[in-house]
Amino acid sequence: MVIVTGGAGFIGSCLLWKLNREGISDIIVVDEPVSPEKEKNLKGKKFNDLLDKEKLLSLIASNKLGKKADAIFHLGACSSTTVMDEAYFVKNNVEYSKKLAVYSLSNDIRFIYASSGATYGDGSFGFSDGDEVTLKLKPLNPYGRSKQAVDLWAINEGIADKIVGLKYFNVFGPNEYHKKDMMSVIAKSFDKAVKDKKIRLFKSYDSEYKNGGQKRDFIYVKDAVEATYYFFENRGKGGIYNIGTGKARTWNDLAKALFNALGMEPVIEYFDMPENLKAKYQYFTEAEISKLRNAGYKKEFYGLEDGVREYAGFLKGRTYL
Repeated sequence: MVIVTGGAGFIGSCLLWKLNREGISDIIVVDEPVSPEKEKNLKGKKFNDLLDKEKLLSLIASNKLGKKADAIFHLGACSSTTVMDEAYFVKNNVEYSKKLAVYSLSNDIRFIYASSGATYGDGSFGFSDGDEVTLKLKPLNPYGRSKQAVDLWAINEGIADKIVGLKYFNVFGPNEYHKKDMMSVIAKSFDKAVKDKKIRLFKSYDSEYKNGGQKRDFIYVKDAVEATYYFFENRGKGGIYNIGTGKARTWNDLAKALFNALGMEPVIEYFDMPENLKAKYQYFTEAEISKLRNAGYKKEFYGLEDGVREYAGFLKGRTYL
């Protein structure tokens, strides 16, 4: 039996799809009260129960969970980069993660949790997932700081190698439709590209980068869940790992890949970035993945164009994994 927190969300529901494909259906899904949009992520998935996130803590505290879990995939969190309520992030992202980690370690349960590429801040310390770098990082927003706080806690408590933290970079793909403003640029741009024959991207305010030349490590959600599942299969592997392709691409590349998937000529319009984002914007991210490879993960990642082409097929009808 496995537990997936955030199981009705984006990466969580895609992980359910992967688990089902591997013949695993003895699953408890944990999430906040599930909205109608999130319910669509769960349609067709096989699992035993759906619990509120506080109910899970209650069952754990009272030892009424039933049979022992083999693994907890802790993917549930507030992932908004625009919410500024630090106290909420501490309670929802940090303290909740600690409670599940302690419970898992006390009961010999495999614990795999979602960290984030947002922990790297402006990138001034590079993008290595080595502990010595993680200890130095200075994220730019409360979300990134909450993920960094859990990573630091695991390292300082000496348990990082006994659990698995996954620093997901810019994940895109089906099942993210409920995220609204936090959807990937591909998802947000698709309808406009089809209707208005253009895509809008932020202007650059850094002379090193042209408009649309800002770079991200875009990773297709199928690759993200494949790497996540790898650490479920390989219980001997522990630590904090980057989950990205290791190849940064520009926003212009992303836009052109979508136009190409639609069989359209690229038309890109650049617009002003909101003032509140200018000082906190990441101009470059690229996962260093040597640690992931050294841990034995050998699968090749989707190329950006291939991932966008496949995702465009989902976006045309808003279909789901």
